[in-house]
Amino acid sequence: MEKKEKHIDRTKLVISIRDLHKSFGTNHVLRGIDLDVYQGENVVVLGRSGTGKSVLIKIIAGLLKPDKGSVNVLGNEVTAISYSGLEQLRLRIGFSFQSSALYDSMTVRENLEFPLLRNSKHLSRKQVTEAVEKALEAVGLSQTINQWPAELSGGQRKRIGIARTLIMQPAIMLYDEPTAGLDPITSMEINELINEVQQLFNTSSIIITHDLTCAKETGDRMAVLLDGQFVQEGSFEDVFASGDERLKSFYDYNFIT
Repeated sequence: MEKKEKHIDRTKLVISIRDLHKSFGTNHVLRGIDLDVYQGENVVVLGRSGTGKSVLIKIIAGLLKPDKGSVNVLGNEVTAISYSGLEQLRLRIGFSFQSSALYDSMTVRENLEFPLLRNSKHLSRKQVTEAVEKALEAVGLSQTINQWPAELSGGQRKRIGIARTLIMQPAIMLYDEPTAGLDPITSMEINELINEVQQLFNTSSIIITHDLTCAKETGDRMAVLLDGQFVQEGSFEDVFASGDERLKSFYDYNFIT
C-alpha cells in the first residue's frame, strides 16, 4: 500500500536521544544509542524480541530511568525533569500498549472517559461525550461505545486502546508491537490506522515492531536495533539494500515462506 504524501518538518525535533545506555544487571540492553524524531514523522524501531525496543520507549515516556545519556522529548530533558513536570509531559505522549490495556470492568465509553475525567476535570459532560465520540470515529468503531472489552475482537481492542490514547490529543504516539498477535488482515487494518492517526492528528510516532510488513507500511524511516545498538537507519528500501548479513535472515523470516 502506498502511503500518502505528507509533510515532515525536519527543522523541528520532537525527540532527541544521545548516548543512551540501559542495563539490567549484566544484561546490557541499550549500548549508547542515538535517535532523532522530527515533527510529523513515523519512525520504526525494528528488531528481534528482547533487543531493547520496548525498554527504549519506556525510557522516552519516563517509565524507566536510563543509566546514562540524554533523552529530550518536546523540549524537556526527561532524565532531569521534576515529577510534576513528567506528569504533564506524559499527557502529551500517547502510549499504545501491546496488550491494549483496557479496563475489563468498564464499557468502551467508560474506558475512553477515564483519562479525560482524571486529567481534564474542567470539561463539561457534553465535551467529554463529544471527545469520546470523536476518538471512536477516528478508529472506525463508533458502534462499540456501549460494549464491554470482552465482547470485542483482538483488533477492535487494539483500536479502542489507540482511541483512548488519542482522546488526550497527544503530540507523540508510542506504539509497542501494534500488530502482535493479530491475523494478517487485522494487522493490515492497524497499519492503515497508524498512518491515518498521523494524518488526522499530525502526531510524531515511534513504532516498535519485529513485523516487517508493519515497518514497511507505517514507517517514514527505520532504525534497526541489534545487540543494543542501531546498526542501520534509513528508508525500508535502503536498510534492506545495505547488504548487511545480520538483516538477511530477519528479512527472509518475514517475507519468504
